[in-house]
Amino acid sequence: MSIPGYPSYPSSSSNASGLGDSSSSDGKKRLYHPYQDLNVPIHNLYHLPTSPDFLEEEALRPGRSWGENIQYYSGIGYLTGAVIGAGKGSVEGLRAAERGESLKLRINRFLNASGRAGGKLGNFMGIVGLIFAGLESGIVAMRDNDDTISSVIAGLGTGVLYRAASGPRSAAFAGAAFGRKHLLKRYVPL
Repeated sequence: MSIPGYPSYPSSSSNASGLGDSSSSDGKKRLYHPYQDLNVPIHNLYHLPTSPDFLEEEALRPGRSWGENIQYYSGIGYLTGAVIGAGKGSVEGLRAAERGESLKLRINRFLNASGRAGGKLGNFMGIVGLIFAGLESGIVAMRDNDDTISSVIAGLGTGVLYRAASGPRSAAFAGAAFGRKHLLKRYVPL
């Protein structure tokens, strides 16, 4: 029996692959074919869709989801802060070296200063990115519009929330600074 779309295999008396499963009446072996007993053409067995399958509604929307935003902003903030802080701390560690110190002490001072400053600035910028991403995602969900106003409001809210413990005056200045930063980021190419 031959199946359309598949080559027919000739019978042979020596089957080196060991796939022969049945013998014909003349004693010759043939190769095993998994669809040999089906009476349906093979191309009718599988009807696969040609359109993409979306498991979630978010896949239809352009841009990043709220979870991706949080990971992106907090990750980029932490990484940037850690690198800049480590650079600043390493300069401070090199300047703090005293005459007559051994190389081991200088390396220890360098590593301690860069690690301390890098972790501090990295944590600060990571938290700011986390707050901003959460606020921006919430504002976009409430307004159902991702535009400049959402980013500016999220920047204002980030500054206010981050400095709220320092008092209302400090929170207002920080909110204005963060809001202005995100407004400039949208319109001024840096």
